[in-house]
Amino acid sequence: MKKWIAILFLILCPLVAIGIFFTNKMMYIRKLTDDELMKRESDEGHYRHDEFQQLKKEKVCIPSAFGYDLHGYFVPYVHATRTIVLCHGVTVSLINSVKYMKLFQKLGWNVMLYDHRRHGMSGGKTTSYGYYEKEDLAQVMKWLRERLGDNAIIGIHGESMGAVTTLLYAAKPEANANFYIADCPFASFEDQLLYRLKTDFRLSGQWILPLSDQVLKWRDGYSIRQVSPLDVIDQVKEPVLFIHSLHDDYIPCEQSQQLYDRKKGHKQLFIAPHGAHAMSFSENKEAYEQEVQAFLQQFESNKDKRGE
Repeated sequence: MKKWIAILFLILCPLVAIGIFFTNKMMYIRKLTDDELMKRESDEGHYRHDEFQQLKKEKVCIPSAFGYDLHGYFVPYVHATRTIVLCHGVTVSLINSVKYMKLFQKLGWNVMLYDHRRHGMSGGKTTSYGYYEKEDLAQVMKWLRERLGDNAIIGIHGESMGAVTTLLYAAKPEANANFYIADCPFASFEDQLLYRLKTDFRLSGQWILPLSDQVLKWRDGYSIRQVSPLDVIDQVKEPVLFIHSLHDDYIPCEQSQQLYDRKKGHKQLFIAPHGAHAMSFSENKEAYEQEVQAFLQQFESNKDKRGE
């Protein structure tokens, strides 16, 4: 009996170690430092630290349902009655959202930008690629609705993981944003991980992914398959603009095409001809702005037809 226990132990230990290794890669993915991010965004012409420091803004602290605080800024625009929420991607912080803030300010919108859990100034120990982040976004929306009222027009713009968070939130029955913009989301976490395992590690993922899934459930309380915008996109009733770079080799643009094809109702798709992952705006600035404006104009037109 002891022999079989020893054999089982020798088999299980390496498997658990492999599962912990890969879930560590997910849960504790390396983040850019503030200096690294500010330099990158400054070099691309999107961010000036002194300008952001002087910006008229209200510091916001919103309690998460998971026991930590979400930190960000509400940036009012003179006489603006409409607000956009900006959700950044994995490894970065709200600094990455400043370029989109400027886009919407040009259009006359208030802006809410905040740090996701485990990023920037916000609390939280792990990154969950939208699973827990969507519940945090719900708290941000609750804060905004209490401040602005149920009749205020509020949209959400997300990039990469922020786009996944946006779509997962949009499918919640209690979601109450008026429209969504999803820039370079994955369609399902499972497919994305299979793609990254093949690309980064030259592994098929046939046994690593199920193993990692079991370890992830044990360590962080959710399953990989529970992070799938594709499974819930048909529940999103509000308008969605999907954006993706044609040559994105981190999350292939086919993922946005899948989401667009399955989405019902008002939807638009912009495949940017230039740029890598999350670079659609940087490499196609004029076209990006035009697509966003056209989407918002169509949203306004449909709203007026409904008499809202």
